[in-house]
Amino acid sequence: MAQTSDIFMDTKFNLTEILDADTEFFPLLSSEDEEMMNSEDVPGDLPILPLRNTVLFPGVVIPITVGRDKSINLIRDAYKGTKVIGVVAQKDAGIEDPVAEDLNKVGTVARLIKTLQMPDGNTTAIIQGKKRFEISEITQQDPYFKAKVQNFESDNVVPETKEFQALISSVKDMAIQIIEKSPNIPTEAVFALNNIETPAFLVNFVCSNLNADNTTKQKLIEISDIEVRANKVLAILTKELQMVNLKTDIQKKVKTDLDKQQRDYMLNQQLKTIQQELGGGPHDSEIKELEQKAKKKKWSRDVGDTFKSELHKLQRMNPSAAEYSIQLNYLDVFVELPWDEFTKDNLDLRRADKILNEDHYGLDKIKERIIEYLAVLKLKNNMKAPILCFVGPPGVGKTSLGKSIARALDRKYIRMSLGGVRDEAELRGHRKTYIGAMPGRIIQNLKKVKASNPVFMLDEIDKVSGNTYSGDPQAALLEILDPEQNNHFYDNFLELEYDLSRIMFIATANTLSTVHPALRDRMEIIDLSGYLLEEKLEIAKRHLVPKQLEEHGVKSSQLKFNKAVLEAIVEDHTREAGVRLLEKQIAKIIRNRAKFIAMDEEFDAKISKEDLNKILGPPRFQKDRNIKNDIAGVVTGLAWTAVGGEILFIEVSLSKGKGLLKLTGNLGDVMKESASLAYEYLKAHSMLWDINPDAFDKWNVHIHIPEGATPKDGPSAGVTMLTALASAFTQRKVRARMAMTGEITLRGKVTPVGGVKEKILAAKRAKIKDILLSKENEKDILEIDESFIKGVDFHYVENMTEVLDFALLNEKVRNPIKIS
Repeated sequence: MAQTSDIFMDTKFNLTEILDADTEFFPLLSSEDEEMMNSEDVPGDLPILPLRNTVLFPGVVIPITVGRDKSINLIRDAYKGTKVIGVVAQKDAGIEDPVAEDLNKVGTVARLIKTLQMPDGNTTAIIQGKKRFEISEITQQDPYFKAKVQNFESDNVVPETKEFQALISSVKDMAIQIIEKSPNIPTEAVFALNNIETPAFLVNFVCSNLNADNTTKQKLIEISDIEVRANKVLAILTKELQMVNLKTDIQKKVKTDLDKQQRDYMLNQQLKTIQQELGGGPHDSEIKELEQKAKKKKWSRDVGDTFKSELHKLQRMNPSAAEYSIQLNYLDVFVELPWDEFTKDNLDLRRADKILNEDHYGLDKIKERIIEYLAVLKLKNNMKAPILCFVGPPGVGKTSLGKSIARALDRKYIRMSLGGVRDEAELRGHRKTYIGAMPGRIIQNLKKVKASNPVFMLDEIDKVSGNTYSGDPQAALLEILDPEQNNHFYDNFLELEYDLSRIMFIATANTLSTVHPALRDRMEIIDLSGYLLEEKLEIAKRHLVPKQLEEHGVKSSQLKFNKAVLEAIVEDHTREAGVRLLEKQIAKIIRNRAKFIAMDEEFDAKISKEDLNKILGPPRFQKDRNIKNDIAGVVTGLAWTAVGGEILFIEVSLSKGKGLLKLTGNLGDVMKESASLAYEYLKAHSMLWDINPDAFDKWNVHIHIPEGATPKDGPSAGVTMLTALASAFTQRKVRARMAMTGEITLRGKVTPVGGVKEKILAAKRAKIKDILLSKENEKDILEIDESFIKGVDFHYVENMTEVLDFALLNEKVRNPIKIS
């Protein structure tokens, strides 16, 4: 084995350790020596010594330790003979017994200066590089390598240009900077560099001592042009200097930080001694304050033991340590929490019913559920609180209802918006060991209201993010909203169980489709559909108008809204399930009149319909009022949206062609499938309605659903599409003031759909008189209050024949198209 170590270090040499203080050799090459060396011829045959850990450059003296038998034999024979050998680096230093293919082609002719026998049996040889050579052919492998070699083609002419001189000067200067900034390198190394006379030897000397791997050094020795090689060396030195500067900066910063910490520690110790002489320090007062607060707590034995243990830990800490503030913050939160502290419920059922009716009109189902809970609580005081979920479109009063429930129960009220929450730690807290750690928002809110049985509103639970890289907040809610588990809720910050079972959790959502099924299963779902016209008028009269008058500083005697005006606002200027937009329109009208009041100008205190057109503009929603049946192929459908029910029109147009079907209106895949299904069903059963089967091959069909900017999807428009297609091909009128909803099958069956209540409200707003539904949806109608469906006739069907028999009149439209 031939293992090298540079002469200026113990084993592995780099530029940041150029010289060792105990070095015996000082390799300097004069210009005369270099000329003599360059004039020598390269022998035709040379014994080849593979080196594993270094590359030998011309003019450089290095010691090598040889341990492989081949290498020992070579050194012994060469030292007895000409003392001239060829040195090449191995391509892979890990190969123990290299063959010819493992050796680089370019190496250096070396002269053996001295050999030493080491106590461990290895041989150390000191060699000096002479000239580069290139292996032509390996002629012998045993007992060691021999090869035919030739002179390495290189340009030994050193440029005398100013640019080259500047380049060599930069290499030297940068090497000296690295030596001076590296504390482990002796200053004699600078002396060595300054005394090198020739540029070629300077470049070779620096190349040999670079902090680079053998592959990089081998590439350098194979560069024939000295100027190119010097540029490569300068680039490597630049990176090395940057690393040295970075190390120096880091060491200075660490030293500065340590000095500051020692100084702060000494000052803190002195300050502590002074404060003790004066009668105690602030840290003692903090601990005493925690102890005083703890005495007032009525917590369980386990909680008390935990507090004492954590307090003793704080007392043993150095106040200047970073952990002290973390522990103090933890104990502050601990004693501020309302452990087993509850507000007293007001169990007067009549009072609660009165408050709920004062704050909200309608919503009888929810009010009844709250009164039932109070009744059971009155009979059994330790009952677990229900976990309710109010589901409905925006603006129907889900969030404000939580406030009313808290007022009716005389409980504290907390509202926490879950919209956009994507980190589980927001609910469960962070571990207290982290900097800036805090408990989850559940515990934080309980600390704020100082009661363990508030009404806790979890707003927008349907907008919580699912499983992300930060954890799964919905999974954390599973424990919070499970009555069987939340009495042992574990917060990561507290590292202790906390009882949430007495909290009345109320979640709100616009839709359940995005709520995890396991989470839905833990909650009692209560649907809040939209309001009827009559309900909106009462809500505006009782709540919205008085509220907006008060917020705008206008007296009730200064502005009057009669029933006809409120009805016009609802029907002409709003189209929503709730009353949020209605409240905005009322506020806009009051602001208009507030301007006249503030400027002492005359105005009519009674708002008229003409005033609405001036203030709110012309009616925005008129299309639903004029549903005519004088055009074939236009049918009214019912749709469900996140903001309530809507009516939509299915339009079918026929044109001469080859029987193509075109769908427009920003339709989703499911709705497109419904259209195709309806078309194919009509083609298959065309004779039932006296339609010529050949007509489907001669007429192109275009189905369009208006409001193309709005995406539409779902199967519930199936019956509507089939009715529109049948009307277009038969040119028969569709029954007036009629709407329908239902999914169809290829066999012509009408199947049930969801969102029935919201759809019926939309139909009521549009003055629909007849509604067609699947027979299986009849059970949904029976659950709806009679006031919601007053004035609407429901027709339950099981197949498409029943639908078309009722929906299509025998009368043809005006100017019918002749379909043949």
